[in-house]
Amino acid sequence: MIPPGLIISAPASGIGKTTLMLGLLGAFRAAGLTVQPFKSGPDYIDPAFHRAASGRMSVNLDSWAMAADRIAGLIGAAEGADLVLAEGSMGLFDGVARRGACGTGASADLSALTGWPVVLVLDVSGQAQSAAAVAKGFAGFRPDVSVAGVVLNQVASPRHEALVRAGMEAAGIHVFGALPRNATIEMPERHLGLVQAEETPELDRIIAEAGAFVAQHLDLDTLRGAARAGTLGPGDPVRVTPPGQRIALARDAAFSFVYPHLIDGWRAAGAEILPFSPLADEGPDDSADCCWLPGGYPELHGGRLAAAGRFRQGLTRFSRTRPVHGECGGYMAMGAALIDREGQRHEMAGLLGLVTSFEKRKMHLGYRLAELDAAIPGHGSGAKLRGHEFHYSTIVDQPDIALARVVDANGDPVPETGSRRGLATGTFFHLIAEAI
Repeated sequence: MIPPGLIISAPASGIGKTTLMLGLLGAFRAAGLTVQPFKSGPDYIDPAFHRAASGRMSVNLDSWAMAADRIAGLIGAAEGADLVLAEGSMGLFDGVARRGACGTGASADLSALTGWPVVLVLDVSGQAQSAAAVAKGFAGFRPDVSVAGVVLNQVASPRHEALVRAGMEAAGIHVFGALPRNATIEMPERHLGLVQAEETPELDRIIAEAGAFVAQHLDLDTLRGAARAGTLGPGDPVRVTPPGQRIALARDAAFSFVYPHLIDGWRAAGAEILPFSPLADEGPDDSADCCWLPGGYPELHGGRLAAAGRFRQGLTRFSRTRPVHGECGGYMAMGAALIDREGQRHEMAGLLGLVTSFEKRKMHLGYRLAELDAAIPGHGSGAKLRGHEFHYSTIVDQPDIALARVVDANGDPVPETGSRRGLATGTFFHLIAEAI
């Protein structure tokens, strides 16, 4: 059975969704409950924090990239849990302008699809009764999305809380609790968002303090009681074609961005994952029949990767007879060189001629729909793939043949087409699912 669920959302990014999500996961876990976390939309960072707080793998659910049957199958991860909590992305109704597989990618689409009500986090600093107008507007914006109530964040004083609560009562909005300002449980950030979970040395302390903080200031029983059984799932898992039977997968602090549903799908199809660490100067296992270099933060480790001779030589030998594919950071590491923040050039593996610069930063963000002009591991020429691009590196040189025709969510062409040379292929977008 799939337990009842809630979606933790907000009017915008930076309001406190992740802190509240971790606090709720920590508080419910401390109370003996098993909570299944999900993440709405494309995100690698938050799910790792969810897993640390809940003890369960967090799974991405994406209405733009995934068809409803795929989302239904992934919801099966909640089997055996007591409660589902799904963290939204950006603001509740924020998505792209044109529908994708089954929605725009907005957290509201996931709520409408699953039937899970929304708990809206509000930053009430700088306002009092006016916060109720925001909450009421969100509650009535879409009739197919139910807002169960709000959590007040950044409350300055008891008097401030009383004023905000008075406005909410007049508007008919339920308040689950009010969180005072607390800098000790804020999550560290960097250029792509939060620092990764494994790079946060105080993570256990932050989760424990966030759980205690939330338990002290929120009515957890009432909040749990607001959860509703979903109207979608569990469905049968959608088959995922693995890139090979034995997959050499780069896995370390520089290459960590792989969606759990893909890894699980590869294994369910009978594939074997053979992890290796480029930062530890390891090459791909020679018994593998393909190599996959995920995204991550290679721009933070340019010197170490350039000095990793065994990794680079092993990858080059491997690519002569078997396919190697890289996504975003993995694509950059397969190129000729990477220029770091300080302008220093670091030689990369050289499987492709790509040269990228993190010194010349420009944000590249958004959904991508790609039609392959040549095969990549697991997908043949002509295949249509849905993915997401998010990086700050600029292409300085890309001399190789384009890999795909790539458009954004509006259907407009984007210049980051990926590239190919021999058995080496790479893209700046991260694969989420095949297009239907």
